[in-house]
Amino acid sequence: MSGVEYLGVARFHKPHGLNGEALVFALTSEPDAVFTEGRELTPLDDAGNPAETVVIIERARRYHREWLIKFRGVDDRSTLDQWSRQALLGVPRADLTPPRENQLYKHEIPGTSVVVGGKVVGVALEVVSGPAGDLLSLDVGGKELLVPFRKPIVKRIDREARQIELDPPPGLLDL
Repeated sequence: MSGVEYLGVARFHKPHGLNGEALVFALTSEPDAVFTEGRELTPLDDAGNPAETVVIIERARRYHREWLIKFRGVDDRSTLDQWSRQALLGVPRADLTPPRENQLYKHEIPGTSVVVGGKVVGVALEVVSGPAGDLLSLDVGGKELLVPFRKPIVKRIDREARQIELDPPPGLLDL
């Protein structure tokens, strides 16, 4: 498996029930295509390298804002209790649909320039999931700001130039 680049598609949240089902947060824009029966998910370390034995999805379904997944061969809660919370599960990059022209992989966001009105105002740190949707964490002049990561505030994403162009309402970046 060496030389294969993995991308995180799910973050383990917690066991659910007594029969080996787990709740995971989807980190992919195509969870219906990724969380399918027979799909192999590879636990990843913090650097995105394979960390443990591959697990295979037996069944999966949406469950509120998360996914409820049953893994083949995991038939009780005690096995899942041993998994670390927030463990990252990934698949080979080649198995995923590449991002469109106006999109970035989540791991490409940190360090991306943030532009407002043609001027670089800061740098993106990460995407934070909130109850009302994703927020873009920015470093603007040494201050961390959270901005809704959606249109119309996000005007354009240029993957090649590594830029996120914003059109924030007046005062948003002055907080």
